[in-house]
Amino acid sequence: MDTPEQPQIYLITPPTIELSTFTNRLASVLDGAEIACIRLALAGGDEDTIARAADACREVAHARDVALVISNHVLLAQRLGLDGVHLDDAARSVRFARKELGAEAIVGSFCGASSHDGMSAGEAGADYVAFGPVGASTLGDGTIAEMDLFQWWSETIEVPVVAEGGLNPDLVRDLTPCTDFFGIGDEIWSQDDPLAALKGLTDVMR
Repeated sequence: MDTPEQPQIYLITPPTIELSTFTNRLASVLDGAEIACIRLALAGGDEDTIARAADACREVAHARDVALVISNHVLLAQRLGLDGVHLDDAARSVRFARKELGAEAIVGSFCGASSHDGMSAGEAGADYVAFGPVGASTLGDGTIAEMDLFQWWSETIEVPVVAEGGLNPDLVRDLTPCTDFFGIGDEIWSQDDPLAALKGLTDVMR
């Protein structure tokens, strides 16, 4: 996940998905927009359910040369042939994930609104750090990751940064100069036409 000139889109799956319909919706978005990476962010810990979802989403993603990472399940990422892992515990598991998955894997870390956690994750070897929510969202403990954090990070730290949680067109416009990726999930999957919703969010970047 290279640092782009303009923010790239990092898709986040819903916490529960109906595979019979979701893979088609995912394919439609991937075919209609440039997507840097997808995060399989399923709730619960049923290994069989997660594995079936990962297999189906990996097939759609890899056919289009898009990376697929999974939230938190380091060992499953390895077993299922995924491209890496997104960790929700700030810097605590980064070194373990890197050791298990190797240098080529994507290892990302969600750090809420804490620059300290972000720096620790970067020092531990994270490929990117995600801050959020940036708007009204149930992500993390609800503490908003303010614009100042992204401005400071983009000016000071080389590790790519993801802005996610509660995005709307105004926030996308404001954050475009100081983030590398927008993590977009509920904002589009809750709509009848996810691709149209994505374009409505991201058109303001142009």
